[in-house]
Amino acid sequence: MGKFLIRRTATGWKFDLKAANGETVATSEVYSTKAACLRGAQSVAKHAPAAPCADLTEGGEAANPQFQLYQDRAGEYRFRLTARNGKIVAVSEGYHTKAACENGIQSVRKNAEDAPLEEV
Repeated sequence: MGKFLIRRTATGWKFDLKAANGETVATSEVYSTKAACLRGAQSVAKHAPAAPCADLTEGGEAANPQFQLYQDRAGEYRFRLTARNGKIVAVSEGYHTKAACENGIQSVRKNAEDAPLEEV
């Protein structure tokens, strides 16, 4: 089972979603308050398991909530998860292949739903 690790930064609060193996599979923006950060993690837990994936590398359409798979300027594949309001609540690291990025999305779906919240 995965877990959300919430931590204070120099400018606010952020979370990482860790897979059962300890790898970070998604991270958040920096939130100004701990409460906002907790709401962001709860949004990921709620929406990730059933959110569709729009492959923007193939002209997929944006809808919310959803995963968006895209290629960055360096040619790496990444995903982001949007909430119902269209705001990005979690992003991935860069992956060298599209298949690896798709596996990252599956890991978020698998690990987010029942992930406990821990403050570090």
